[in-house]
Amino acid sequence: RGMRNVQRGGFSYVTFYFFCPHVFLCLSLLCLIGSLLGHPQCLDYRPPFQPPFHLEFCSAYENFGCCDQERDNSIAAKYWDIMDYIDPRGHKLCGMYIKDILCQECSPYAAHLYDAENPWTPLRNLPGLCFDYCSEFHFNCYSTISLLTNDKHIQECCKTNKTRFCNLLHLHDEDYCFPNVLKNTALNRNLGSVVEDHKGCLQLCLTEVANGLRNPVLMVHANDRTHRMFVAEQVGVIWVYLPDGSRLEEPFLDIRSIVLATPWIGDERGFLGMAFHPKYKYNRKFYIYYSYMDKNRVEKIRISELKVLASDANKADPRSERNLLELEEPAANHNGGQLLFSVDGYMYLFTGDGGKAGDPFGKFGNAQNKSTLLGKVLRIDVDGKSPDGKPYRIPPDNPFVSDPKARPEVYAYGVRNMWRCAVDRGDPVTKKGRGRIFCGDVGQNRFEEIDIIVKGRNYGWRAKEGFECYDTKLCHNSSLDDILPIFAYGRNVGKSVTGGYVYRGCESPNLNGLYIFGDFMNGRLMALQEDKKTNKWKKQDICIGSTRACAFPGMISSYSKFIISFAEDEAGELYFMSTSYPSAYAPHGSLYKFIDPARRAPPGKCKYKPVPVKTKSKRIPFVPRAKTVLELLNEPSTTKPLKKSSTPTAAIPTVSSRKAKKTPSTKIKASTVKPAPSGKKRQKIKAEAKLHKTKQEEKVAHISRTTPAPPLPKKKSFHLTRNKKLLPKKATLAKEKLEKRRNESRLRSSS
Repeated sequence: RGMRNVQRGGFSYVTFYFFCPHVFLCLSLLCLIGSLLGHPQCLDYRPPFQPPFHLEFCSAYENFGCCDQERDNSIAAKYWDIMDYIDPRGHKLCGMYIKDILCQECSPYAAHLYDAENPWTPLRNLPGLCFDYCSEFHFNCYSTISLLTNDKHIQECCKTNKTRFCNLLHLHDEDYCFPNVLKNTALNRNLGSVVEDHKGCLQLCLTEVANGLRNPVLMVHANDRTHRMFVAEQVGVIWVYLPDGSRLEEPFLDIRSIVLATPWIGDERGFLGMAFHPKYKYNRKFYIYYSYMDKNRVEKIRISELKVLASDANKADPRSERNLLELEEPAANHNGGQLLFSVDGYMYLFTGDGGKAGDPFGKFGNAQNKSTLLGKVLRIDVDGKSPDGKPYRIPPDNPFVSDPKARPEVYAYGVRNMWRCAVDRGDPVTKKGRGRIFCGDVGQNRFEEIDIIVKGRNYGWRAKEGFECYDTKLCHNSSLDDILPIFAYGRNVGKSVTGGYVYRGCESPNLNGLYIFGDFMNGRLMALQEDKKTNKWKKQDICIGSTRACAFPGMISSYSKFIISFAEDEAGELYFMSTSYPSAYAPHGSLYKFIDPARRAPPGKCKYKPVPVKTKSKRIPFVPRAKTVLELLNEPSTTKPLKKSSTPTAAIPTVSSRKAKKTPSTKIKASTVKPAPSGKKRQKIKAEAKLHKTKQEEKVAHISRTTPAPPLPKKKSFHLTRNKKLLPKKATLAKEKLEKRRNESRLRSSS
């Protein structure tokens, strides 16, 4: 066995050579997962790509593969160096063989051909060749082996021994050896497209970016080219994450003493929204949206402006807070919480309808009453002041500025409780779709909906829920003039929508134009694709964790179940935040990044150089907690290949998310969504949340934010005794002392 280090694509590999074997030997790990990991992957452990320019030499892979023009030129130079040592007859006889072998570095299955799908597996010096092809090559061109590899062991062992040489290059799965891999229609069908399972579920992967967060409600960037990420916890703390993945030890802002948040499961109050001013780079301003209680014990929503310290770009100045708007909340739920700036430079605010169930406030409810700011989309100009003394200006083209019965801040109305909205950046090339605002509006009892915000329009609540009537009398009012959602789903799909983003990033070009969102209650991830001809939206589920699809370094196969929010970084890449225990004080929240395993952008296209920021606080390196797919496959207990995943089907616990029914607070266990195995009988994922329903929950089970709940009970310390029973430590110690005394008395009596 020979071994040497090889440099390939910026990585250092350890290369093993098995020489003179009668039977091809493989490492135990390769034997275990060799066939399982056969998926498109390059020698740098990443997905293939579409080369931006024509490949002159390895032209078979110019549409999709692992080589850009620079690598193609390098392989061509190596080819001509080899051919300089071969006579004209050899040129004609062996030239195509040598070219094919060298160009396998450009194959979309290069990693499989070179045993490089796993960073810990040995890299072949030559690609895996099918036996017949290998035999022909050896018969005609065995003398060129010394030109293709300078390893003396291979040269001495296999130059004259065809069987040994071809056994060395043999692959465990015949479909993937060259040239069979080119002829296999199953492997090459839809190559480079988003992978779908037999049910049409999109196979995407995740990387863990942050963990240990207390109900992370949002992540935003400052659009200042620093590529920092600001992650806010529901309790009122904002953390700074740097481009290298580390987190600053000191928070950007800590207003826990002001923010109204409780440990009650599902409590919607707390720190809810944040947005940086479009000109933050010059004025250092940002805005926050949070729950608080005034001196008279009245619960309110406050929207404020703050500034970042001039002396530290990673520290906000809490003393700079300037109140822009305060809204009294008649109930503890439906608090809205989204702040954002659209392409017009104005701030958009999304408020809830005031809470309880069915918007019972007034004759038509808050949402249909344009004279109140609850249940609305508001638009204001934070760079001016109103003549009446308000600390903001009303945009002159707001739709109801001339209506004496309407508040001028109202931009759209008839919304219930929009939870997470986002502005579409538009297609990177055509800019189509730029400026559209997508929102997820949480339903009452039957439907969750996705809306695109249009100026002056009525979104129907409480007359309608989704596409159907909720309040029949209001619904049949001819003056309703409501706008329908672009998509709505019922309780068989989910119970509490979390709005997402239209993907416009660089790293996963296949995802461009997909609106990705989820459901808080059951952890389901979904995508909407717009039909350009009909302008209708088609829904597809997103499946995370297919072992075959996600067997890349750093990629994981599970995520915390309760999806709280989605986010977009400065480069346009897409993330989501979730927790396994939805309490504002429970540090079980994580941040995940979406990855398309089928295709990436060409090397160098997505590179950016963050503007450096001076840091005064200590940097805390990121330590992942989730096991990657490769780590799971590498575990000794792994004996069977994991099957493809399907949509998470975990039982839905009765935890309210922005809902309205009154039930007592309950406890649930920490929950994680894992892919459901597929086989003859697909096992159902058991409910990971144990909840006690009251009589009011028999029809619709939700947790109320209007009924105070007791704090979580303290855990007792337990000790496992020999008879496997759990006893309190004190009782165990007493029992041990008694037994010790008995033993001592026996010894005395025997002596």
